[in-house]
Amino acid sequence: MNFTEIAQNRQSCRKYDGTKAVEQEKLDAILNAAQLSPSACNGQPYHVTVCTGDTAAAVAKATQGMGMNKFVSDAPVQLVISEKPYCRTAAVGSKLKHNDYRSIDIGIVAAYITAEATAQGLGSCILGWLDSEKIKSICDLDGDIRLVICLGYASADDKLRVKKRKDLDELVSYK
Repeated sequence: MNFTEIAQNRQSCRKYDGTKAVEQEKLDAILNAAQLSPSACNGQPYHVTVCTGDTAAAVAKATQGMGMNKFVSDAPVQLVISEKPYCRTAAVGSKLKHNDYRSIDIGIVAAYITAEATAQGLGSCILGWLDSEKIKSICDLDGDIRLVICLGYASADDKLRVKKRKDLDELVSYK
C-alpha cells in the first residue's frame, strides 16, 4: 500500500472486533513507525505506553466520560501518548518563537501510528476526550496525557465511509 492508498483507506474506526487480538509483529511495526516520526530537534517529547488486557480496559473506561467513545471497549490495544519535556534546543525555540512544538510533534507521531496501523490492516481511532489524571494513575505516568489511540481489527460491518473534506482550492493557495 502506498501512502495515498493508506490515506484513502484510513478512517477513525468506530466498531472493533473484540474477539481478535493484535499480533505482536503488527504492534512492533506500528511502534517502529512511531520511532521514525520527525519531531522538533529530534527531541521526541512524548512517551507511548502500550496498554493491553485489563490495563487497556481501564484506559478505555477513562475515555468514556459523559457517554463518549463507547466503541473503545472492544479495541484490544490502547496507546497512551503522554508528554515528556522538550530537549533543550526545542525548549528554547518554543519560547523564542511562541510555538508549541510538543503538540505538533505529538500530532505527527499520531499520524505515523495511525498510518502504519492502516498499512498493517488494523483500525485505529485518535481520542482526545479522556480523563488525564485517571489514565496517569492507571499507567503510572507523570506527564500529561495528550491522546489515546485505540487499535484493533475493525468489525466486518465497519465499512469504509465516504470522506467528507473541504475542496482542495479551499485548503491550498499558490502565491
